[in-house]
Amino acid sequence: MFTSVFTNPIVVFLVALITTYFIIPKIIWVVNSRDLIDKPDHRSSHKRSTPTMAGVSFFLAIIMVVFLLKSEDVDNIGVNLIVALTIIFIIGLKDDLVVSSPKAKMGGQLLAIIVIMMSSTFQFTELYGFLGFEMLPLYITVPLTIFFMLTIINSYNLIDGIDGLASIIGIVIFSSYAVVFYTIGLNYYYLISLGFIGVLAAYLRYNFSSSKKIFMGDTGSLIIGFCIAFLTMKFSSIQSFQLVELPFLMENKIFIVLAIIGIPLFDTARVIGIRLLNNKSPFYPDRNHIHHILIDSGLKHYKASLFLALLNIVLIALVVFLASYFDSFKMIVAVFLIVVFSLILFYQLNKSIKSTNKFKKIINAVNYFF
Repeated sequence: MFTSVFTNPIVVFLVALITTYFIIPKIIWVVNSRDLIDKPDHRSSHKRSTPTMAGVSFFLAIIMVVFLLKSEDVDNIGVNLIVALTIIFIIGLKDDLVVSSPKAKMGGQLLAIIVIMMSSTFQFTELYGFLGFEMLPLYITVPLTIFFMLTIINSYNLIDGIDGLASIIGIVIFSSYAVVFYTIGLNYYYLISLGFIGVLAAYLRYNFSSSKKIFMGDTGSLIIGFCIAFLTMKFSSIQSFQLVELPFLMENKIFIVLAIIGIPLFDTARVIGIRLLNNKSPFYPDRNHIHHILIDSGLKHYKASLFLALLNIVLIALVVFLASYFDSFKMIVAVFLIVVFSLILFYQLNKSIKSTNKFKKIINAVNYFF
């Protein structure tokens, strides 16, 4: 009876939400008393110093959820997840306190990924006919998986630039995975996803607050980014017979993944491309992110965040629909066209901000809608 209570979806959600909600004020007090406040610079979209490190509450809440769900852990991945999250927590906390070098952060992320991949259930070789391929050897899929997970973690970290964006996009992503895992009967991962939604929902209350505002910091963005990568890897490793309840063709699974995490990946690829075209380092900080473009065009933080979340939902729905009818070759073309259209849209929007602002009607419509 005790076990069944804590595997109830509502209870899992509330445990995560309440834990985060009541720990964050303590973090704010400590951060303020020790003057660990984030001070805005020339790239910042904020005008005043703000406490950070809400990610500490994320870590504690997620550890609590993993502990409560141990009876559902049929893959015996809970211990690996706790160890991996602890590694991510340490490098994120260090970066928030004294700034970590990119090499140290990447090394910690790599170690955490390896801890997860030590479980055989997260290794996969089947492609289900993607571009004509049925199987790939582990010596190819393992490096690709590591690279993809690193990309997801750091892409999510990069979108944490305005109030609400990282958390609302995170809720969209975790909700998508919750639907997938519930549909195919993977209860552990479904409940884990609900836990993450609870964490981010509680954080939103403070992130949008005027009197008790706090940022998640690298501690939070790295933890959430890693958890997204963790669930993405689990979804990618699911066998075809487990996915029969889902509407899309199995060979298109990779496109579903790309759609679910589409906004962070698109923004990261776009920003890196711009920096390389300008002969700058991919790690050079600037204000070319899509959320910066929306803010500079006149949208408030919460409206820009909701707009991008809506775009992510529309993208997921569109790709799922197309993946139900198109084979992987046609999907390549469709995704390419979606990306090109998005690049042109944000290029023109960014250009209009600096000139005549001919996209003013679009911005006014977004302001009115939200």
